[in-house]
Amino acid sequence: MKNEKINTKILKSKYIPTAEFYSQIIDSLQDYSIFTLDNEFIINSWSSGAAKIFGYEADEIIGESFDIIFTEQDIKNGIPQTEIQAALSEGRATDNRWHICKDKEVFYAYGLVFPLIGIDGERLGYVKILRDLTERKKSEDAIKKYVKELEDLNGHKENVLAIVSHDLRSPLSGIIGSAEYLKTNFDRLESKKAKEILDLLHKTAVDELNMLDNLVEWARVKYASEVFSPVKTKPFTYVQKVFDSLRETASLKSINLHNEIEPNISVFADAKMLLSVFQNILSNAIKHSLPGGEITVLAKIEAEKVIFQIKDSGIGMSKEVQDKLFTPQMSTLSKARKDNKGAGIGLLLVKGFLEKNDGEIWVESIEGVGSSFYFTLPIEEPLYKIDSVDKIEFDDRV
Repeated sequence: MKNEKINTKILKSKYIPTAEFYSQIIDSLQDYSIFTLDNEFIINSWSSGAAKIFGYEADEIIGESFDIIFTEQDIKNGIPQTEIQAALSEGRATDNRWHICKDKEVFYAYGLVFPLIGIDGERLGYVKILRDLTERKKSEDAIKKYVKELEDLNGHKENVLAIVSHDLRSPLSGIIGSAEYLKTNFDRLESKKAKEILDLLHKTAVDELNMLDNLVEWARVKYASEVFSPVKTKPFTYVQKVFDSLRETASLKSINLHNEIEPNISVFADAKMLLSVFQNILSNAIKHSLPGGEITVLAKIEAEKVIFQIKDSGIGMSKEVQDKLFTPQMSTLSKARKDNKGAGIGLLLVKGFLEKNDGEIWVESIEGVGSSFYFTLPIEEPLYKIDSVDKIEFDDRV
């Protein structure tokens, strides 16, 4: 029993942890970034895990401000100072946010910061620990996106079924009725009256075909993902193609078409979908433009995307119409068809195409002045989609 006590004392004495011992443990944690700050928020130590995650070697970053790891937006919002204040008042502060590396790439991390207290109780600085959760964030985003797509599909499915049963059946019944009347009374009708009925039949049939084509295209986007083939492509040529196809229609209203996209600008998108987006928006712009007006297509590069603007000098639209423009319900679509205004299903199609290509769309309009449709597309193939709206919460045990 006495020997056992002696051995225990020897073991305790032999294995008292040293600073080097803790340093080895910290440097072995390659999935964690661990570093310290002085009281002026200057980085004064840097683990090998931090070097692996951020890309900075210790001699490159020691002496730099704490702000260096935060995004411009977070710095503007005072996030680094907020973290420190929370750590001082609560003893520790945790968060989940995007951080920036040496090569300007971003990664999503769970972070913990707490004050570093000396033996005599003085504050020596702060410790910051980060764990890279980018893959987990991407998985969470993918699940959220999938759930949203399922919800959207259910809503769109109901709209499409309603359109097929109502907006396609009703005009088709009119076509059949008019054709039967023409067939029965052809010998008694004046040629002028017969021509009027034939013109009406032709126009209604063309409208129905266009509606059906749009529905087929929409279904292709939503259900046939294998046909989706995004590539690096130049929008200038597609605008020119659409202009060529619509030039005659535009000339009937003396509308001037201007393609002001730089020929060398490229986007990463499905070519057929891109052509359809321009075709739909420009067709609507011509339809709603006043005689003698202008339609201009512009593009500018911002960050890692291209923002397009299709501007017309048309009739414009109210705020109420703008708010419902990209979420058409059955009543909206039916009224648009009844008033011969189109839009509904075409813009639903455009929105679906752009979302499929990691883009978005919005509109600005003033009644009596005109409208500008804006949409974005990525310049390069997106690695993943960052959802900046929804914040993912992880508990402190991660």
